[in-house]
Amino acid sequence: MSLLIVGSVAFDSIETAKESRERILGGSANYASIAASLFTYTSMVGVVGEDYPKDIFTTMNQRGIDTTGVKTEQGETFSWGGVYSEDFSERKTLFTNLNVFENFIPVLSDTHRKSEYLLLGNIHPALQLNVLNQLEEPKITACDTMNLWINTALEELRSLIQKIDILLVNDEELKLLSGNGNISTAAKMMLKQGPRFVIVKKGADGAAIFGEEFEFHLPAYPVKEVHDPTGAGDTFAGALMAYIAMVDSVSEDHLKRAMVTGAILASFCVEEFGVEALLKVTPEEINQRFDSMIRLTRFDDTPLLK
Repeated sequence: MSLLIVGSVAFDSIETAKESRERILGGSANYASIAASLFTYTSMVGVVGEDYPKDIFTTMNQRGIDTTGVKTEQGETFSWGGVYSEDFSERKTLFTNLNVFENFIPVLSDTHRKSEYLLLGNIHPALQLNVLNQLEEPKITACDTMNLWINTALEELRSLIQKIDILLVNDEELKLLSGNGNISTAAKMMLKQGPRFVIVKKGADGAAIFGEEFEFHLPAYPVKEVHDPTGAGDTFAGALMAYIAMVDSVSEDHLKRAMVTGAILASFCVEEFGVEALLKVTPEEINQRFDSMIRLTRFDDTPLLK
């Protein structure tokens, strides 16, 4: 099944306590699409400037990613810079240059309008809603958001939430949206506003998914050393939606496996800068971590007391 991903395409400049990188590949559409391409046919929609290297498109195409929806406009590509604290618990933005992304209005091709699965990356809710309305008959749609839109475009965001199937938020965003600090209670409150499922990303503490009849909590895959957590959430979302598209199902069991898929790809992402690890990870390595995740979370279900 086909997965359409709409989001930002950017250059990131990252500083950590140990090292730094300048103008590496970033943006929600890039992270999500590269992760997704490991599991299903993926198309990405975004905008870049004239400074965007053409060989990046070649790399994407070789991975089976359709980049015909990425338009090149006169000007420079969106760029962002940030610095992380030593333990990666805090991140400070050094600069944000929207450039061509400032006037980005996604217009889908006839082919992209027929996409069955959609992941709306973290862009303005009005743009997300515009894309959603262009699709003909989507099976499952998901959107990501951030504090900025909750604080500045709440009405548009709520209109979008009413129409999508899966809402992806972190725990802080969930609290802002619901007004409740308890994750389970807050997620169930959001389910009443429209989505079939709410997925809460908790960074190093893992993730959780809530539906009307079930909830599932998953730890993060333990990595030996974090180099760059930028894009881990987008990677998680892209891999999760790609797995759902691959199996063409949102049954409880498949959603749990999709969550594990997202967690595993996110664990690879943070081990190197930018999308470096995602571009070279192998199916064998993914399966090894899948087996490890099973061992980490499986236990004897014999009753404790008799």
